[in-house]
Amino acid sequence: MHKPKVGLALGSGGARGIAHVGVIKVLEEEGIPIDFIAGSSMGSLVGAFYAAGINPDMMKKLAQNIKRSYWLDLTVPKMGFIAGDKIKEMVRLLTQGKNLEDLATPLSVVATSLHTGERVVFKKGPIAQAVRASISIPGIFVPEVVDGHTLVDGGVIDRVPITVVKEMGADVVIGVDVGMISTEGKFTSIFDVIAQSIQVMEREIFRYRILEADVLITPDVGHLSATSFDQIDELITAGEKAARNALDQIKEVL
Repeated sequence: MHKPKVGLALGSGGARGIAHVGVIKVLEEEGIPIDFIAGSSMGSLVGAFYAAGINPDMMKKLAQNIKRSYWLDLTVPKMGFIAGDKIKEMVRLLTQGKNLEDLATPLSVVATSLHTGERVVFKKGPIAQAVRASISIPGIFVPEVVDGHTLVDGGVIDRVPITVVKEMGADVVIGVDVGMISTEGKFTSIFDVIAQSIQVMEREIFRYRILEADVLITPDVGHLSATSFDQIDELITAGEKAARNALDQIKEVL
Protein backbone atom coordinates (compact mmCIF):
# COMPACT_ATOMS: atom_id res chain seq x y z
CA MET A 1 0.00 0.00 0.00
CA HIS A 2 1.21 3.47 -0.90
CA LYS A 3 2.36 5.36 2.20
CA PRO A 4 0.99 8.90 2.06
CA LYS A 5 3.59 11.63 1.72
CA VAL A 6 3.30 14.21 4.49
CA GLY A 7 3.78 17.92 3.87
CA LEU A 8 4.32 20.45 6.63
CA ALA A 9 3.24 24.06 6.01
CA LEU A 10 4.87 26.38 8.56
CA GLY A 11 3.34 29.82 8.90
CA SER A 12 4.47 33.34 9.67
CA GLY A 13 4.11 35.05 13.04
CA GLY A 14 7.42 36.58 14.09
CA ALA A 15 8.77 35.20 17.37
CA ARG A 16 5.65 33.07 17.72
CA GLY A 17 7.02 30.95 14.86
CA ILE A 18 9.41 29.43 17.42
CA ALA A 19 6.38 27.27 18.38
CA HIS A 20 7.04 25.39 15.10
CA VAL A 21 10.06 23.81 16.80
CA GLY A 22 7.77 22.19 19.39
CA VAL A 23 5.45 20.87 16.68
CA ILE A 24 8.33 19.29 14.75
CA LYS A 25 9.71 17.75 17.97
CA VAL A 26 6.41 15.93 18.64
CA LEU A 27 6.04 14.75 15.01
CA GLU A 28 9.58 13.34 15.19
CA GLU A 29 8.96 11.61 18.52
CA GLU A 30 5.78 10.03 17.15
CA GLY A 31 7.52 8.80 14.01
CA ILE A 32 5.34 10.90 11.71
CA PRO A 33 7.37 11.47 8.53
CA ILE A 34 7.96 14.95 7.15
CA ASP A 35 8.43 14.48 3.40
CA PHE A 36 8.00 18.09 2.27
CA ILE A 37 8.17 21.49 3.99
CA ALA A 38 6.90 24.88 2.84
CA GLY A 39 7.46 27.96 4.98
CA SER A 40 6.48 31.60 5.13
CA SER A 41 8.53 34.11 7.12
CA MET A 42 9.51 32.59 10.49
CA GLY A 43 8.16 29.27 9.20
CA SER A 44 10.74 29.38 6.41
CA LEU A 45 13.54 29.96 8.91
CA VAL A 46 12.54 27.01 11.13
CA GLY A 47 11.87 24.87 8.03
CA ALA A 48 15.28 25.68 6.56
CA PHE A 49 17.11 24.80 9.75
CA TYR A 50 15.22 21.52 10.10
CA ALA A 51 15.66 20.54 6.44
CA ALA A 52 19.38 21.31 6.77
CA GLY A 53 19.67 18.75 9.57
CA ILE A 54 19.33 20.88 12.71
CA ASN A 55 17.10 18.89 15.07
CA PRO A 56 14.47 20.51 17.36
CA ASP A 57 16.63 20.27 20.52
CA MET A 58 19.48 22.02 18.73
CA MET A 59 17.08 24.67 17.40
CA LYS A 60 15.86 25.28 20.96
CA LYS A 61 19.45 25.76 22.16
CA LEU A 62 20.15 28.14 19.27
CA ALA A 63 17.02 30.18 20.02
CA GLN A 64 17.96 30.40 23.71
CA ASN A 65 21.58 31.34 23.13
CA ILE A 66 21.68 33.54 20.04
CA LYS A 67 21.84 37.12 21.26
CA ARG A 68 19.88 39.76 19.37
CA SER A 69 23.14 41.54 18.52
CA TYR A 70 24.10 38.50 16.39
CA TRP A 71 21.19 38.99 13.99
CA LEU A 72 19.90 42.51 14.58
CA ASP A 73 21.61 45.12 12.41
CA LEU A 74 19.66 48.34 12.81
CA THR A 75 19.98 50.81 9.98
CA VAL A 76 18.85 54.36 9.24
CA PRO A 77 15.26 53.74 8.12
CA LYS A 78 14.84 54.13 4.40
CA MET A 79 13.04 50.90 3.49
CA GLY A 80 13.25 49.22 6.90
CA PHE A 81 14.83 49.43 10.36
CA ILE A 82 16.79 46.18 10.07
CA ALA A 83 19.33 45.78 7.26
CA GLY A 84 19.07 41.97 7.43
CA ASP A 85 22.67 41.23 6.42
CA LYS A 86 23.52 39.65 9.79
CA ILE A 87 20.57 37.27 9.82
CA LYS A 88 21.25 36.28 6.20
CA GLU A 89 24.84 35.44 7.09
CA MET A 90 23.70 33.52 10.17
CA VAL A 91 21.28 31.44 8.07
CA ARG A 92 24.03 30.84 5.51
CA LEU A 93 26.43 29.58 8.20
CA LEU A 94 23.86 27.38 9.95
CA THR A 95 22.72 25.81 6.68
CA GLN A 96 26.37 25.39 5.56
CA GLY A 97 25.92 27.65 2.53
CA LYS A 98 23.65 25.11 0.87
CA ASN A 99 21.13 25.63 -1.89
CA LEU A 100 17.49 24.58 -1.51
CA GLU A 101 17.97 21.80 -4.05
CA ASP A 102 20.75 20.29 -1.87
CA LEU A 103 18.43 19.55 1.07
CA ALA A 104 17.46 15.97 1.94
CA THR A 105 13.92 17.14 2.80
CA PRO A 106 12.49 19.24 -0.06
CA LEU A 107 11.81 22.81 1.10
CA SER A 108 9.87 25.63 -0.58
CA VAL A 109 10.23 29.17 0.74
CA VAL A 110 7.50 31.74 0.14
CA ALA A 111 8.01 35.49 -0.34
CA THR A 112 5.87 38.28 -1.80
CA SER A 113 6.84 40.43 -4.80
CA LEU A 114 6.15 44.13 -4.28
CA HIS A 115 6.27 44.60 -8.06
CA THR A 116 3.52 42.13 -8.98
CA GLY A 117 1.80 41.60 -5.63
CA GLU A 118 2.14 37.87 -6.26
CA ARG A 119 3.58 34.96 -4.35
CA VAL A 120 7.17 34.04 -5.17
CA VAL A 121 8.12 30.45 -4.30
CA PHE A 122 11.80 29.54 -4.01
CA LYS A 123 12.59 25.88 -4.72
CA LYS A 124 16.22 26.28 -5.70
CA GLY A 125 19.08 28.71 -5.15
CA PRO A 126 20.77 29.82 -1.91
CA ILE A 127 18.75 28.98 1.21
CA ALA A 128 19.96 32.13 2.97
CA GLN A 129 18.72 34.41 0.18
CA ALA A 130 15.29 32.76 0.03
CA VAL A 131 14.81 32.86 3.81
CA ARG A 132 16.04 36.45 4.00
CA ALA A 133 13.38 37.43 1.42
CA SER A 134 10.66 35.48 3.22
CA ILE A 135 11.26 37.09 6.65
CA SER A 136 11.28 40.67 5.33
CA ILE A 137 8.41 42.04 7.40
CA PRO A 138 7.41 45.26 5.56
CA GLY A 139 8.59 48.37 7.35
CA ILE A 140 10.81 46.38 9.73
CA PHE A 141 13.27 44.61 7.42
CA VAL A 142 14.80 46.16 4.33
CA PRO A 143 13.29 44.13 1.43
CA GLU A 144 15.49 41.58 -0.35
CA VAL A 145 16.04 42.13 -4.07
CA VAL A 146 16.29 38.91 -6.11
CA ASP A 147 16.47 38.91 -9.93
CA GLY A 148 15.20 42.48 -10.04
CA HIS A 149 12.22 41.72 -7.79
CA THR A 150 11.83 43.55 -4.49
CA LEU A 151 10.61 40.87 -2.10
CA VAL A 152 8.95 41.05 1.29
CA ASP A 153 7.51 38.67 3.89
CA GLY A 154 5.82 35.57 2.49
CA GLY A 155 3.09 35.89 5.09
CA VAL A 156 1.75 39.01 3.40
CA ILE A 157 0.26 36.85 0.66
CA ASP A 158 0.37 33.31 2.08
CA ARG A 159 0.47 33.09 5.86
CA VAL A 160 0.48 29.27 6.01
CA PRO A 161 1.62 27.95 2.59
CA ILE A 162 -0.74 24.98 2.41
CA THR A 163 -1.22 25.04 -1.37
CA VAL A 164 2.55 25.30 -1.91
CA VAL A 165 3.29 22.08 0.00
CA LYS A 166 0.41 20.35 -1.83
CA GLU A 167 1.95 21.35 -5.15
CA MET A 168 5.26 19.82 -3.98
CA GLY A 169 3.54 16.41 -3.92
CA ALA A 170 2.16 16.05 -0.39
CA ASP A 171 -0.81 13.70 -0.02
CA VAL A 172 -1.49 14.85 3.54
CA VAL A 173 -0.92 18.45 4.62
CA ILE A 174 -0.30 19.48 8.23
CA GLY A 175 -0.52 23.25 8.56
CA VAL A 176 0.84 25.14 11.57
CA ASP A 177 -0.68 28.57 12.17
CA VAL A 178 1.02 30.81 14.73
CA GLY A 179 -0.20 34.11 13.29
CA MET A 180 -2.81 34.83 15.94
CA ILE A 181 -3.95 38.35 16.63
CA SER A 182 -2.27 39.35 19.90
CA THR A 183 -5.06 39.43 22.47
CA GLU A 184 -3.24 41.16 25.30
CA GLY A 185 -2.92 44.49 23.50
CA LYS A 186 0.58 45.25 24.79
CA PHE A 187 2.00 47.29 21.93
CA THR A 188 5.15 48.92 23.19
CA SER A 189 7.12 49.54 20.01
CA ILE A 190 6.76 50.34 16.32
CA PHE A 191 7.73 46.69 15.68
CA ASP A 192 4.68 45.47 17.62
CA VAL A 193 2.39 47.88 15.77
CA ILE A 194 3.64 46.89 12.31
CA ALA A 195 3.63 43.14 13.10
CA GLN A 196 0.10 43.25 14.54
CA SER A 197 -1.22 45.30 11.59
CA ILE A 198 0.17 42.77 9.13
CA GLN A 199 -1.33 39.89 11.09
CA VAL A 200 -4.77 41.51 11.02
CA MET A 201 -4.49 41.75 7.24
CA GLU A 202 -3.09 38.22 6.82
CA ARG A 203 -5.93 36.77 8.87
CA GLU A 204 -8.48 37.96 6.33
CA ILE A 205 -6.58 36.44 3.41
CA PHE A 206 -5.90 33.17 5.25
CA ARG A 207 -9.56 32.61 6.11
CA TYR A 208 -10.17 31.32 2.57
CA ARG A 209 -7.17 28.97 2.42
CA ILE A 210 -7.62 27.20 5.74
CA LEU A 211 -9.87 24.49 4.32
CA GLU A 212 -7.10 23.05 2.20
CA ALA A 213 -5.12 21.58 5.13
CA ASP A 214 -5.92 18.04 6.30
CA VAL A 215 -4.86 18.99 9.82
CA LEU A 216 -4.36 22.53 11.12
CA ILE A 217 -2.32 22.91 14.30
CA THR A 218 -2.79 26.22 16.10
CA PRO A 219 -0.47 26.63 19.10
CA ASP A 220 -1.92 28.82 21.84
CA VAL A 221 0.39 31.82 21.39
CA GLY A 222 -2.12 34.65 20.91
CA HIS A 223 -1.19 36.19 24.27
CA LEU A 224 2.43 36.62 23.15
CA SER A 225 3.58 39.34 20.79
CA ALA A 226 5.38 38.74 17.50
CA THR A 227 8.47 40.23 19.15
CA SER A 228 8.62 37.97 22.26
CA PHE A 229 11.98 36.40 21.47
CA ASP A 230 12.60 36.07 25.22
CA GLN A 231 9.77 33.50 25.69
CA ILE A 232 11.48 30.57 23.94
CA ASP A 233 10.44 27.83 26.40
CA GLU A 234 6.83 28.94 26.51
CA LEU A 235 6.60 29.13 22.72
CA ILE A 236 8.13 25.68 22.15
CA THR A 237 5.94 24.14 24.86
CA ALA A 238 2.85 25.66 23.21
CA GLY A 239 3.90 24.03 19.91
CA GLU A 240 4.40 20.64 21.58
CA LYS A 241 1.04 20.81 23.35
CA ALA A 242 -0.86 21.76 20.19
CA ALA A 243 0.84 18.99 18.20
CA ARG A 244 0.01 16.39 20.87
CA ASN A 245 -3.62 17.52 20.82
CA ALA A 246 -3.67 16.97 17.04
CA LEU A 247 -2.02 13.52 17.07
CA ASP A 248 -5.24 11.50 16.91
CA GLN A 249 -6.42 13.55 13.96
CA ILE A 250 -3.04 13.20 12.19
CA LYS A 251 -2.94 9.42 12.72
CA GLU A 252 -6.52 9.10 11.48
CA VAL A 253 -5.68 11.00 8.28
CA LEU A 254 -2.55 8.89 7.73
